[in-house]
Amino acid sequence: MNQRALLDIYGIGNAIVDNEASLDDSFLRQFSLPKGQMTLVDDHQMGEFMHALQGVELRRFGGGSAANTVYAGGAFGLRAGYACRLADDENGRFFRQEMQAANIGLTQLAAKNDTGGQSGQCLVIVSQDAQRTLCTNLGVSSQLDGKKVDGELIGQSRLLYIEGYLSSSSENVGAAMNAHHHARANGLSVALTLSDVSMVSFFREALESIMGNGLDILFCNLEEALTWAKTDRLDIAARELLDIAPELYITLGAKGSTVYGPRGHQTLPGIRAVAKDSNGAGDIYAGACLAARLKGAEPPQAAAFGNFAAARIVAQYGARLESREAYQRLFAEFF
Repeated sequence: MNQRALLDIYGIGNAIVDNEASLDDSFLRQFSLPKGQMTLVDDHQMGEFMHALQGVELRRFGGGSAANTVYAGGAFGLRAGYACRLADDENGRFFRQEMQAANIGLTQLAAKNDTGGQSGQCLVIVSQDAQRTLCTNLGVSSQLDGKKVDGELIGQSRLLYIEGYLSSSSENVGAAMNAHHHARANGLSVALTLSDVSMVSFFREALESIMGNGLDILFCNLEEALTWAKTDRLDIAARELLDIAPELYITLGAKGSTVYGPRGHQTLPGIRAVAKDSNGAGDIYAGACLAARLKGAEPPQAAAFGNFAAARIVAQYGARLESREAYQRLFAEFF
């Protein structure tokens, strides 16, 4: 790992703006949406959702799985960069301004002066039990130009972070594979999150292509792990996933998380919280773990900090804390 690197963490993923609404499950039933999962939708479907939500309060936040993780990592003290694709529209400008205000360098994976299409957006339905259901319209995020991946900047980083959501688009798979290739060629550590059980169920081959000959760190939740291994036993799932990455973090919801590393595995208990919204819990968990690891913590301590951060995010609405200072206070409170 390059200790003299320009960046600590460089992420590649979707650039999404979240519009979040608190609703009962009748909305999910009305549109046959699988609760707690991510569903890809087109412009027409998103229009139908927004029409049905007229008069409902919507909360807007910057989002995207890897973007949230990189944002958290940067706020926890890492030097961070992010590769994505944005259109020159309201959502694109909102996303860009949030990341730039957080001092996160953006690499635009699009042709020069490309202003066509719409930036990605996601309707986040928060149920009364705090579960989040995602309806994602990727927009131009589904068309990352792999030829624009900045191999030189990747080579000046310590760790590459890839989101599994990229597996849903063939163009994005190519971009992720190219980024992974540059990372390996330059001796970087590579981390990936499986992102969502729908990615494991419907885009497994694409995920395997992105993983290539293996990863250094893998993040997933319990459902994703069990679905990947086609089992109902965590120990069996963990053994299969450890063939992909020697350092594995499996989140267990309110029960905490289990981390597997070279010194064995350990389950770290969850932190008690009154959950309002689970959106972003896995993202900040990964950001907290990576920040701790890149600052010298061992995997169990990193997982404990991940649990601590996730408990804080589920107690509020939105996938990011209200300010960079809130992340810094969280870090200081734990360490």
